[in-house]
Amino acid sequence: MNLLYLLRPKDETVYITSAATVRQGLEKLRAHGYTAVPVIDTEGEYIGTVSEGDFLWALYENGSMRPLEKLAVSEILREKRDKAVPVSAGMDELLLLIMEQNFVPVTDDRGKFIGIVTRRDIIRYFYDKEHKETDE
Repeated sequence: MNLLYLLRPKDETVYITSAATVRQGLEKLRAHGYTAVPVIDTEGEYIGTVSEGDFLWALYENGSMRPLEKLAVSEILREKRDKAVPVSAGMDELLLLIMEQNFVPVTDDRGKFIGIVTRRDIIRYFYDKEHKETDE
């Protein structure tokens, strides 16, 4: 199966740019109700995932929200979590990652972020496939 079938394109995905301030990133998470989102740089390349925990640690380390108003999201990324896959990745590689991550960022051949595949979408695909085969 082609990974593109499951892809949620970038324009339908919530993400944060690395230059956004911590306050902007936190507001975006809150507005959309997510606990983690992809972070891309100014060139559109995936650089990691920022989570509520990253924001919490930044707040803890800085003592208040005021210093975070000027701090860039890229400065609070703890580690490169949520590995990305190229659009040419096979289903095996995608399934191995989705067992460990809530979503898998997808990049094109140039390393540019093009969207995500969510665990929910993969489960839905296999659920629908199973029920379609059962009905036949």
